[in-house]
Amino acid sequence: MERHGLAERGLRNAEVLVAMGMTARMTDHWETANETYLKSQQRVADVTGGFGAVSKVSRVMLQSAVLGVGAYLVIHQEATAGIIIAASILTARAFAPVDLAIGHWKGFVAARQGWHRLTKVLEALPVASIPMALPTPSRALNVEALSAAPPGGDRLVIAEVNFSLNAGQGVCVIGPSGAGKSSLARLLVGVWRPLRGRIRLDGAELNQWDEGALGRHIGYLPQDVELFAGRVSQNIARFDPAADPEKVVAAAQAAGAHDLIVGLRNGYDTELDGLGLGLSAGQQQRIALARALYGDPFLVVLDEPNSNLDAEGEAALTRAILGVRKRGGIVAVVSHRPSALAGVDMVLIMNHGRTMTFGRKEEVLKVSRPAAHTTPIRPFSERGSLAS
Repeated sequence: MERHGLAERGLRNAEVLVAMGMTARMTDHWETANETYLKSQQRVADVTGGFGAVSKVSRVMLQSAVLGVGAYLVIHQEATAGIIIAASILTARAFAPVDLAIGHWKGFVAARQGWHRLTKVLEALPVASIPMALPTPSRALNVEALSAAPPGGDRLVIAEVNFSLNAGQGVCVIGPSGAGKSSLARLLVGVWRPLRGRIRLDGAELNQWDEGALGRHIGYLPQDVELFAGRVSQNIARFDPAADPEKVVAAAQAAGAHDLIVGLRNGYDTELDGLGLGLSAGQQQRIALARALYGDPFLVVLDEPNSNLDAEGEAALTRAILGVRKRGGIVAVVSHRPSALAGVDMVLIMNHGRTMTFGRKEEVLKVSRPAAHTTPIRPFSERGSLAS
C-alpha cells in the first residue's frame, strides 16, 4: 500500500517533481519502499514454502510408514493387500485439508484481519436508521457550543464555537492557519460529527436528517478540489441519473462557469478523467463551485473558493455568493483573501479553534484588536492575506 501510494502521489504531482528536480529522489524513495515490499514478499514466500515443504515431507513419510506397516501386516498374514491400498487412499485424503489450509492461509489471515478492522469501524458508527423526512430548511443556521476533534483523534480543533445566521446572510470565516476554519466547514456540512454542541438547520440537528436528503440542501466546495471521472454535466449534477439539464446549466451560470464549459471541446459532455488533466486549477474550482450550487441548496459552505481564481473568477464568485443570499440561502466562506468579504455581511474571526469575534462586517473590521493575542484586522480594501 505504501509503494502504491507513493506512485499515485507521484503521478498526481508529476509537474512539481519535474519542475523542482525531485524525480530522482522520489524514485529513490519509491525504490526504498519497493525493497521493503520485496523483502516482505520474500518472507511470506519463505514461510509459505516452508510450511508447504513440511507438509509434503510429512505426507511422504506418513504414506511410506503406512505402506511399510501394511507390508509388515501382510507378510505376517494379519491383513490383506487391499488394506494397504485403502490405507494409502485414506491417508492422502486426510492430508488434503492440511495442504489446502497451507495454500490458502494468506487469504484466511487477510480475511480475519479485515473482519477485525470492519468490526471496529461498525462499532464506531452509530446505529443506522432512516429518520422521518423534514421540510426543506429555509430560515436559519445555529451553531451552539460546538466542540470537535478529527475522526479518530482526541485533540480538540474546535472548542465552544457559537454563532447564528438567518436566511439571506453570509459569513466569512477568517483567522490564521490552524485556527480551525476548515474543520468548522467540515462540521457544518456533516462530514465530521461534533463531540459536543449542536449544529441546527431550522432548529433540527444535522443527525435528524437522512444523509441523502441533507445533501440536497447543502452545497460544499472543499479546499482541495477534485472532480470525478465522468462528464462535466455529471460532475455538476452530483451524478444524479435524473438530473434536469436546465438545473445543470443554471448552476453553471450561477457559478460563472457556463462560458468556460461551453468553450471546452464537447461542452457539458466533455469527459473528465478524475485527475483534472486538461483543466486548470481555476477551471476545476469553478466547475466544483457549480456542483456546490446545483439544486439551489439552502446552506452553501465554501472552503478557500478563490485560492485558484483570477480577477474574473473572483468577481464571478462574489456574484454567486450574492445570488445565494438573494434567493434566501446562507453562505459560509472560509478564505484568506480580502476579496471574499465582498459578498458577505458577517465576519467570524477564529483562533486556536475558538470564536474570537463574530458580528457584522462593518463593525468587526473597524475594531483594531478584536481579541487578545491577535493581529489587528486590516480593511479588506488593503492588499494582503486575511490570515494575518
